[in-house]
Amino acid sequence: MERIDLKGKTCPVPVIETKKLIESRQVDEVEVIVDNPTASENVRRFLGSRGYATTVLQEGNVYRVEGCLQEGGAAVEQSGTQKKVLVYVDTETMGRGDDGLGRVLMRSFLNTLKELEVRPWRIVFVNGGVRNVVADSEYLDILKETEALGVEIVSCGTCLDYFHLKDSVAVGRTSNMFEILTSFSEATNVIRP
Repeated sequence: MERIDLKGKTCPVPVIETKKLIESRQVDEVEVIVDNPTASENVRRFLGSRGYATTVLQEGNVYRVEGCLQEGGAAVEQSGTQKKVLVYVDTETMGRGDDGLGRVLMRSFLNTLKELEVRPWRIVFVNGGVRNVVADSEYLDILKETEALGVEIVSCGTCLDYFHLKDSVAVGRTSNMFEILTSFSEATNVIRP
């Protein structure tokens, strides 16, 4: 089993170092040691996306993410005909000029996403946009409906920390810059409000 100790490293470093390891050679079993729950979850998700069955063992503030490569395990390449629409939201309102109108437009934008023929695969919230996923967001009902339709809702962990909102997230999951950038590279289309 390959082991890498990444305690003290903040996201996205644990995911990047894990990626480097498993892409440098054939790694059937890996253990990644981190010291925060966000890094643990991000590494677990990343390994899962690369065909590893994962378990997370917690001992105090230390998390051991263990991955075992499954038969045929490898990242699934997207079909050339499959559309992957990414929505990128970096603000609470849509457009510039009047915030009241901007909130009306954002509500309409988020509502309309559910009606598209090809629904978004993922909606990424960064910077002030992370305020849209918290408990007192005026768009929370729409985002919960959208997530129930199978659309992934992800928010930048650094942004949530910056605005002291990590404990207030009410829809979706916390992500990191590596996954956000990977989302852009995997997307066939990017939409911004």
